[in-house]
Parts: sequence; C-alpha cells; structure tokens
Amino acid sequence: MDTPRAFPLWLLRLALASPFLFSGLTKALDFTGATAEVRGLTGLKPAGAFAAAVVAVQLGGSALLLAGGWAVGIGAALLAGFTLVATLVAHDFWNRPAGTALRDATTFFEHVALIAGLGLAAWVSARRPG
Repeated sequence: MDTPRAFPLWLLRLALASPFLFSGLTKALDFTGATAEVRGLTGLKPAGAFAAAVVAVQLGGSALLLAGGWAVGIGAALLAGFTLVATLVAHDFWNRPAGTALRDATTFFEHVALIAGLGLAAWVSARRPG
C-alpha cells in the first residue's frame, strides 16, 4: 500500500467482500448447515460437493479481492460470476408464489447491485497501473 488512497480502496474492497467472507466462514464452520442450505435452495446433488465449492469460491474470491493488484480483478470476477449463478438459481422470483416473490425479487436486485459493484472493482483494478 504505497499510495495514500491504497488503504481506503482496500477498505472499500473489504466492504464489498464482507458478505462473501461472512457467508463463507459461517458455511465452513457449519458445513452440515451449508450442505442443507445448498440442498434446500438449489436441489443440486451432491449437495456436499457444491457446498464445498461455494465455500472455496466465497473465501478464495474474497482473498483475491483483498490481495490487491492483478488479483482484484480475478477475485471480483469469481465473486460476480458466483453471485450471478446463485441469484438465478436461488432467487428466481418470477417462479415464486405471490407470498414469497417480493422477498426474492428484493434479494435478486440486491445481488444485481453487488454484481455491479464487483464489476466496477474489476474494471477499476484493470485500469490502474501496477
């Protein structure tokens, strides 16, 4: 961190990574619950393997996002891709009954905003020298 703006930018990346860090850590600490969540939200099998992949992407992508330099773009792209797929699979509000559609639509669009933030982080990191 050799410039005066490096630390504030790192804090912004930490804020952007925070939902993934929190989710990845809680899933790693309660892997049985993570497996049940994957099974319940997606129906994907084997749920344990998908849960392990989710933890790896969430924690690994966050680490890359926080590492700085060239790793920021890779971490942001990983997390954005994960979020896009997870959002389409788990928050498909257009297929939900009226009672839960609004909640899923809200979550869907919150995730779209998160994807946009990750895209901006990747774009800014790609345009910065060094």
